Amino acid sequence: MKISTKGRYALRLMLDIALADPQLPVPLRDVARRQGVSDKYLEQIVTQLGRGGLVRSVRGAGGGYLLTRPPEEYTVGDILRCVEGSLSPVGCVDDPGCCERAGQCVTAEVWDRVARAVNQVVDSITLAHLAERQREKDGSMER
Repeated sequence: MKISTKGRYALRLMLDIALADPQLPVPLRDVARRQGVSDKYLEQIVTQLGRGGLVRSVRGAGGGYLLTRPPEEYTVGDILRCVEGSLSPVGCVDDPGCCERAGQCVTAEVWDRVARAVNQVVDSITLAHLAERQREKDGSMER
């Protein structure tokens, strides 16, 4: 299983916003500059995050993006699933009916265990935890 650049950039975008003052919208061009990512690509990603209810936009001068809830209420899994969809390694984990062998296939048990392990990890890490770790790595508590 691979997380696409869209998933990786979505997580970095959300982290960038979480590190900012929660009262001030974060301009996408600033995120793009800090993250070294095309602002056009981030626009596509932030649109999905907005549709998923994870961010909201503020228009006009001083506009940008804000989280819709506190960072401790987001998990890495929430963010990845919003832009990637299912994190299951194969389709039959989410839809056993898609495979005629589902009832007798023991390899499906492997894929189910992989999916459960991945989901457990990404659902146990919050955006607040990542922000805290980033601040530690940066050696500062403010941006």
